[in-house]
Amino acid sequence: MSRAVVTGAARGIGAAVADRLERDGFDVLRVDLAGGFIADVTNAEDRARIVAEAGTVDVLVNNAGITRDARIVKMTEEQFLAVIRVNLGAAYELSRACNYGDGASIVSLASRAYLGNFGQFNYSASKGGLVGMTRALALELAPRVRVNAIAPSLTASEMTRAMPEKVLEKMIASIPLGRQAEPEEIAETIAALASPAAAYVTGQVLVACGGRSLAP
Repeated sequence: MSRAVVTGAARGIGAAVADRLERDGFDVLRVDLAGGFIADVTNAEDRARIVAEAGTVDVLVNNAGITRDARIVKMTEEQFLAVIRVNLGAAYELSRACNYGDGASIVSLASRAYLGNFGQFNYSASKGGLVGMTRALALELAPRVRVNAIAPSLTASEMTRAMPEKVLEKMIASIPLGRQAEPEEIAETIAALASPAAAYVTGQVLVACGGRSLAP
C-alpha cells in the first residue's frame, strides 16, 4: 500500500486531504499536535519519529501552518520567527528528511497571501518562501520526486468562523466566485497534484482562489 504523510491533519484542509488520500487507497500518517500521530513538526526529535514511522513516503503534504498577524511596526521578533519556523522551516526540514519512493510527490500548502496581505508580513513571507522552495526542490529532486504547491485563498475553517461578520463578508465580496472554498475542494486539488495523473507536473504553484487573484 502506498504511504502518505499529511501534517496539520487533525482538522480543516489537513483532515480533508488525509480523508481524500485514504479514499485513493493511501495508508495515511496523520501528523498533528492535537491528534493522530502526535508530533511537533518544528522539533527535530519529533521529525525523526515521523520519518521512522512513515517509512517509504509516496506523498508528503506539508500542510501544518500558523498565523501571528500584526502590522510590521507592531510585530515582534517572536511572532515573525514562529510563523517562519512552522510554515517554512518545518516544511523544509521534513521534505529533506523523508525517504521517498520513485515517483513520489510533495505538495506544500502555500497561500494566495504569498502575493502579499496587509497585516500578514510574516505569513506572506513564509508562504512566498514555500513557493521558492517548491521550485528549487523540484529541480533538485527530479526525476524521482515531483514537488508542487497549492495557494488557496479564503477557506472555511475555525479561523474564518471566528472573524467579525463584516470583515468576512468584505473578503468574500472580493472573490469572483462569491464564496469561500471548502476544505474538501482544496483537498481534491491536492490529491490531483499528488496523483500519477499529474506525473508531468512539477515545480508549479496552483492558485486555488476562486478568482480572487484576478479581482481589481
